[in-house]
Amino acid sequence: MRFQTELVPARLIRRYKRFLADCTLEDGREVVAHCANPGSMMGLALEGSKIWLEPNDDPKKKLKYGWRLVDHENGHFTGVDTALPNRAVRAALEARQIDLLAAYDQVRAEVKYAETSRIDFLLSADGQPDAYVEVKSVTLSRQPGLAEFPDSVTARGAKHLGALAQMAQAGHRAVLLYLVQRTDCTHVVMARDIDPAYADAHDAATAAGVETLCLGTTITPQEIRIAAPLALGRPAR
Repeated sequence: MRFQTELVPARLIRRYKRFLADCTLEDGREVVAHCANPGSMMGLALEGSKIWLEPNDDPKKKLKYGWRLVDHENGHFTGVDTALPNRAVRAALEARQIDLLAAYDQVRAEVKYAETSRIDFLLSADGQPDAYVEVKSVTLSRQPGLAEFPDSVTARGAKHLGALAQMAQAGHRAVLLYLVQRTDCTHVVMARDIDPAYADAHDAATAAGVETLCLGTTITPQEIRIAAPLALGRPAR
């Protein structure tokens, strides 16, 4: 998925109030950018980090820049916009580019299920059980090559796992899709030390039949694309 507007490089001054970031452009101007990420962004909001912003000229928007990428300046990037994964996954599902879900030709978003929840995507096709797909954006990495989820306590995430387990037990496919918005990771694990309740909920959901699918991304200042699957679990030593 290509960015709608050409990104511009900047340096991060600080992130604050979760959704705001002060930044310095290459010409020395200081601007305020919208940070579309409610998480902790552990390790990604360091003062002086090189980042990439997306300008906009929408008169309805108060902020004229959106923070899209962290540039690790070693050839790797992390996408920080948590709205992008669902758009990228939807495009891939509709193009039937995700092998494990390519049998489905109907894709619906934000469908109510499990009484009080909404599933990111409900997939259907003749002769196939419905597939309930929940998408999570993964950006945390505290060890080289290892992506972790979540980066903060998420009671909402645990609730989603419980709802998926209900769907699996009812005979549907239930899929937790972790989209790793980092180009420097090969494996994905649960951050049990950050949120043990979520990790336990993931274990319980797996036992109930929920599938876990981890997908990598290729990221440049021009686009983010879904890439090959990543391994679930720590690499063998």
